[in-house]
Amino acid sequence: MADMSVPGPVVAAEGFEAVFAVDGNLAQERWERAAARVRFEELRPVSAFPVIPGKRWGPGWWWSATTGGHVAHGSAAMVVQLMLLDRDPQVVGISGRPLRVLWREGDGRVRSWVPQVFARYADGTAMLADCPGVPGAGGVAAQRAAVAVGQACARVGWVYRRLRAPDPVVVGNVRWLAGYRHPRFRGAAEVEEAVMEAFSCPRALVEGVRAVGNPLVVLPVVYHALWAHRLRASLERPLHGGTLLRPGPAWAVRGPGPAAGGGVGSSRASGGGVNAGAEVGW
Repeated sequence: MADMSVPGPVVAAEGFEAVFAVDGNLAQERWERAAARVRFEELRPVSAFPVIPGKRWGPGWWWSATTGGHVAHGSAAMVVQLMLLDRDPQVVGISGRPLRVLWREGDGRVRSWVPQVFARYADGTAMLADCPGVPGAGGVAAQRAAVAVGQACARVGWVYRRLRAPDPVVVGNVRWLAGYRHPRFRGAAEVEEAVMEAFSCPRALVEGVRAVGNPLVVLPVVYHALWAHRLRASLERPLHGGTLLRPGPAWAVRGPGPAAGGGVGSSRASGGGVNAGAEVGW
């Protein structure tokens, strides 16, 4: 969900430019050219996330099941959004602060903004986003920048969002499943096959796990399957032993087995949806 915005700047006719880091050096290009050719999902941050004295949360890294690499983050609110995007089956690439958007307002002043998140979708479109901890964070400057960056994105078929976290129960459930996102939790092929068979029809989580075998071995495989959409359950209520599990949209997908740094083997549907991982029932 996007924050309410204030009236935005009038962008001069020359439009926008993008600044990004390549091999340790900064490059600057016309916005449309950069959007068409640069793989922003593969770039390091164009500038570091700030360290704010007195804050309990500092910059860090999120290991992404989508990319098999680390994505820089700068706040707890951003980690939540990275987690949701990482589980979104439409997202094929994620990066933190990979570009700065430059523009000249109607009064001649040059402005810039560094969105916190870049997400690439399977259809080639993309999203730039910020992750405010509270509505209105950043004040008028952030709201005006949101309008300008939104204009830039619209020129190339992208979207800009100020993302808000969904219901805390959904966030808590996805955070739990994220603990099993690494492909090592997919387990041995015979265990995964038995899990898929056990939940081929809707069944309580604990019931299906017991039907397969040792819960210490089976539960991680079940949670990984829920993360990767091979199984699904309602996430509107806390996950527990009685939660009904059923085949998910990636049920029939059989990718490579567990391997460090590999993908989760979930399907990648076309389309550029936003924050699909926040939807319940997947």
